[in-house]
Amino acid sequence: MASILLKINEYVGKEVDFRNEVLLQDNGDGVVFIKEWNLDIPQPTIEELNAYDSIADINFNFKILREKRNQLLAQTDYLALSDQTMSEEMTTYRQALRDITEGLTTVEDVNNVIWPTKP
Repeated sequence: MASILLKINEYVGKEVDFRNEVLLQDNGDGVVFIKEWNLDIPQPTIEELNAYDSIADINFNFKILREKRNQLLAQTDYLALSDQTMSEEMTTYRQALRDITEGLTTVEDVNNVIWPTKP
């Protein structure tokens, strides 16, 4: 189940500033709720936020996947410079990294990604 923060981000359609735009509170019982809503759109009900649970989960997992993928690509970016010759194996590896999100539609798909082996 996605956190209330992720669901609010999905509802709003952007990363929310949780220090100014939306303030959350936990009364110590583990239930987090909206204490203050400072956005120009209507404050959602908990039912409306719960409708964003699945999409918030998948988008969060995709974000983590892309961050790791981008980090792995960055580690080999120097090989793509004009004064370097990239091996066919490295070209294949980098393409596999770029293609890693293709066909993924569920959190389980994302969590079960098999990363290509760096040559």
